[in-house]
Amino acid sequence: MSRIFEKFTEVIGWLQIVASPLLIGFIIGAIIYFSNANIFTLIIAVIIILFSLLVGIYFATKIARKKGTISFLSQISATPDIDEWIKNKSKEEKE
Repeated sequence: MSRIFEKFTEVIGWLQIVASPLLIGFIIGAIIYFSNANIFTLIIAVIIILFSLLVGIYFATKIARKKGTISFLSQISATPDIDEWIKNKSKEEKE
């Protein structure tokens, strides 16, 4: 049961990593398309979105193989400065 939960969290982490460049690609594609809506800008926007999807898949898979997606997401969202401040404050309160 815990193995299923671990795999599920890794998949969610993988999707979060893929979503980051994909969202950037959607924004750039939307700006290009809506600035002058025609078939040419639609094709360019779709190419940019597909490229950003491939970049996201590449990075997410690379991170998943190297150290795991949840470990990576935990590291980038960690706040060591705040953790150190809390630790120092609790030491002062004990004294």
